[in-house]
Amino acid sequence: MTDSLAASAEGGTPSAKPSATPSTWVLRFLHLIPAGGRVLDLACGKGRHTRLLAGRGHPVTAVDIDVSGLARLRDNPRIEIRQLDLETGVWPFNGEQFAAVLVCNYLHRPHFAWLPDALLPDGVLLMETFARGNEAHGRPRNPDHLLAPGELLAAFSPRLQVVAYEQGLELLPRPAVRQRICALNGAGYAALNAV
Repeated sequence: MTDSLAASAEGGTPSAKPSATPSTWVLRFLHLIPAGGRVLDLACGKGRHTRLLAGRGHPVTAVDIDVSGLARLRDNPRIEIRQLDLETGVWPFNGEQFAAVLVCNYLHRPHFAWLPDALLPDGVLLMETFARGNEAHGRPRNPDHLLAPGELLAAFSPRLQVVAYEQGLELLPRPAVRQRICALNGAGYAALNAV
């Protein structure tokens, strides 16, 4: 589910407009993305993180099933826009690797197996999406669209170095229960600790 679709995943109308403001989680860990490294913004919605990263000098591959909200970004030479259905059962990035992969407000569990392979050595996975308990606060409510407690840790800690993980209730911009992970592929974790 993209930013705009997450709230309407069950056929309802979004309870709030998707934010144009970058995620505080993404902002917190931007410094871990290697300078000038290519970034995959998976299920990018209207491109709030695509704009941010391209503005910081990163080439960005922005992917969503609906790219109409990215029209203003089409002329930016740092941004490649791909309109893809990410839930066909085929990983569309075989053989491609990125300095970072961002996944915000989107959940398709089959991708968990492929995301670590999409990272270059020292690449960064930044992911945040809705978790169980969110059904008390709004959409999505469908348990298929909500992470189980500790699910991101279980999915990624065997293959990536976890830098940070959070799970819980947030009140702004609207009450929601989320899980977040920042994880590095390999030696980047040692570099983080040397800073």
